Amino acid sequence: MVQPGVEFDHTHIIDYQPQKAVALSKMVEAYDTLVFEAHSTDYQTPQSLRQLVKDHFAILKVGPALTFALREALFSLAAIEEELLPAKACSDLRHVLESVMLDRPEYWQSHYHGDGNTRRLARGYSYSDRVRYYWPDSQIDEAFERLVRNLADEPIPLPLISQYLPLQYVKVREGDLNATPRELIINHIQDILQQYHAACQGVTSQNG
Repeated sequence: MVQPGVEFDHTHIIDYQPQKAVALSKMVEAYDTLVFEAHSTDYQTPQSLRQLVKDHFAILKVGPALTFALREALFSLAAIEEELLPAKACSDLRHVLESVMLDRPEYWQSHYHGDGNTRRLARGYSYSDRVRYYWPDSQIDEAFERLVRNLADEPIPLPLISQYLPLQYVKVREGDLNATPRELIINHIQDILQQYHAACQGVTSQNG
C-alpha cells in the first residue's frame, strides 16, 4: 500500500496530482506483475480515480466514502419522512443517532474538535464519517427500520425524491429504479462504487 498524495480530513479533500507522483508511479514499471494499492482514495473525482489506475495505482482503497453515501441517503429519507408524517409517527433517526453519539463519544471525541456547533456538524457530516461506527447500535437500527417501514407504506412522492435524492430521481423517472427506501439507499451507494468500477474498467479496456 502506498500514499500517492491523496487524502482527506473532516471538511477538505486533497485531489490526486499526477505530476507529484511520477517517481512513485514509475517505480512499479520494473515489475511486470506488480501494482500499487492506493491509500485513502475516498472522495476523489472520477477523473482522478481513472488517472490513479492509469498511473499503476490499480487497487483503490475506499471506506468512509461508502458509509458517507449511506449516511447521505438515510438523512435524505429522514427529511422526506418528516415532510410526510406527523412528528410523533416519525423514526426520529437523526435525533436518535445524535443522542447515541453523545452518550457514547468514544468513536468521535478524539477526532472532532472545536466548539459545540463545530463538533455537531462533524458528527453528522464529516468526510471522516465517524458515524459509521454507530449504525450497528440497537437504538439506531430500530430507528432505521422504522424509517424504512414508514416510507414503504405509501409511494414516496416524486417531487420529494427530486428534492432530496436528485440522482435517484432521474433513474426512477427513466424506469431504471424502484422508488422504495431500500432501493434508493442501495442505489445511492452504488453510484460511488460505479465510479471505482468505471475507473478500473476504462484502463482495462484500453490495455486489452
